[in-house]
Amino acid sequence: MALLHWLVDIVLHLDKHLVELVAAYGLLVYVILFAIVFAETGFVITPFLPGDSLLFAAGALAAVDTSGTLSAPLLSLLLAVAAIAGNTTNYHIGRWIGPPAFSGRYRFLKVEYLRRTEAFFDKHGALTIVLSRFVPIIRTCAPFVAGVGRMPYARFQAYNIGGGLAWVLAFTWAGYFFGNIPFIRNNFGFVTIGIVVLSTLPVAWAALRR
Repeated sequence: MALLHWLVDIVLHLDKHLVELVAAYGLLVYVILFAIVFAETGFVITPFLPGDSLLFAAGALAAVDTSGTLSAPLLSLLLAVAAIAGNTTNYHIGRWIGPPAFSGRYRFLKVEYLRRTEAFFDKHGALTIVLSRFVPIIRTCAPFVAGVGRMPYARFQAYNIGGGLAWVLAFTWAGYFFGNIPFIRNNFGFVTIGIVVLSTLPVAWAALRR
């Protein structure tokens, strides 16, 4: 319950928490934001961390930060590096864990599943890596599964870089240009929820069709 309360508070008041972080830590806020984006994309166990909404809020704050601490171009660069490095780490974890996990010792992890994963990423891998950036949870799982399925590293990395840049630039600069419109600024918590809901619609639609 404590974790749920914390997550709800983060979602509803993300803009205020960012202001507090900048006030308390100054330039160290770049390190904090880098770590959050890296962890959200780099570890399968941390998909609950803010992603889209964090980028949007950071961009919005950079547009009105009179202290000069936050720079939108620098934010874009650092967080893009964090997103790309996170996916790369997640890929390597999947590649390392995959063979032992699917060795046949665990009944619920069948080799057949691994073969299906390999075939899927061989056919749809590139598109999956790019589009998954814009879908919570899937964003965290896709690079791990790509590693388990042994998607060719060069191919993975090419689309990882493209997808990471597109994701960070899209949400950071959307926040920069639109995050301080009075209606959005005054209803930031609901806007954050809206971003999460819209991001998960493709998954919900696919589940309903299935």
